[in-house]
Formats: sequence, C-alpha cells, structure tokens
Amino acid sequence: MSGVRDYLAWHEQYDDPGSSLPRRLALVREVLRAELDARPGPVRVVSLCAGDGRDILGVLAEREDAARVSVTLVEVLPELVERARSAAAGVEADVQVVAGDAGCSQTYVGLVTVPADVVLLVGVLGNISDADVAATVAAMPCLCASGATLLWSRGRGLEGADDFVTPVREAFAAAGFTEVSIRSFDVQDDRTALSVVRFDRAPMPLGPRQRWFTFVG
Repeated sequence: MSGVRDYLAWHEQYDDPGSSLPRRLALVREVLRAELDARPGPVRVVSLCAGDGRDILGVLAEREDAARVSVTLVEVLPELVERARSAAAGVEADVQVVAGDAGCSQTYVGLVTVPADVVLLVGVLGNISDADVAATVAAMPCLCASGATLLWSRGRGLEGADDFVTPVREAFAAAGFTEVSIRSFDVQDDRTALSVVRFDRAPMPLGPRQRWFTFVG
C-alpha cells in the first residue's frame, strides 16, 4: 500500500456533510435496498475493498429480514477490518469480514457467498491502472451467480478530460453484463458515475492466485 492515499483519512469524509461521499453512499444504499426488496429469498453479497462496510451494513441494520442475507466484506487495512467487524456485530445477517487482498482471486476461493447475488465494486476502478480495470471487469463473472447484480463506480475526470467511464461500460458489456442503470452526479467536485449491471450468464470458475488489480492511487 506504499504510496497509496491515506484511506483512513479518506473514510473520515463520510462524516463531513460538505463532502461528496455521503451523497454517493446514500445512492449506493438506495440501490441495495431496492435489490434486497427484489430478492425475497436468501441473498449472497460480496464487497471488494469494502472499507468498514457501511454501505451494505447500514442497509442491513434497517431491515427485519437481514437474517436471510450472507455477506463477505474483503478489506486489507486492519483498522477498517476492525471497524467492519464491530459494525457487523450489530446486524442480524451472516457477515464475514475477510482481512485480505481484494485484488487476488485466491481470496474468494471457498467463500460461501461466491458466486454472489450482489457484488459491490465501488471505489475501486478509479484507483487502479487501465490494464487492471480491464482484468478486473473480465474477472467479475467469477464472482457473480447467474442473475447477479453488480454495482461499480468510476470518476469521470475533469470536464473536457478523457472519458474514463465509457471504456468500463464497454468492458462490462464484453464480459456478459447488461447495463440496468447509470447515474452521474456532475455537481461541484463530484463527477462520479455509479452503474448497476446484471449478469445473466453462468458463473466462471475462479482461477488459482490470479492477480486482478493493485491499488496505485
């Protein structure tokens, strides 16, 4: 993680009403609520680079039916892992917090939540190389059950700069995903796009120790 931004300090922005992060968190939670409402049976959720898990755990804390949900949160920073485990103790869902590398396929081998019904790839693609973006998107069928929903986000860059979002949309389409919705904020300092895609093909097997991505910023 050397040279990578201070993600502990970054997470503190969730408590700043002037930050864009609370707005994005609210939208992710909105999508997750709708997704759980649309799936009446058991639901398996996997979150990559989950941080303290406040998106899915915040939603589950509100629900009387949380016990039907199984969640795996993958996070490498020990402080965020402990925060996630503390928050998980307050929900009725079956939550496993894995202190591991979300960018390595081996981390997901043997998890009861894989293939998942809901996959969270939020806050990842803007912090890895273009080559790793392509590799990560191509690998997502390994984590998704047939009919799974995946949420991904990507910053669009400054106005007039390169379009970072269209290549990601095209990569998901090539990997067998259908776009359900995409929303861009385009307000003040936040030009993030949040997309919801659906995977209707059969899941792919997880390869041993494949490197999908490494954070670079």
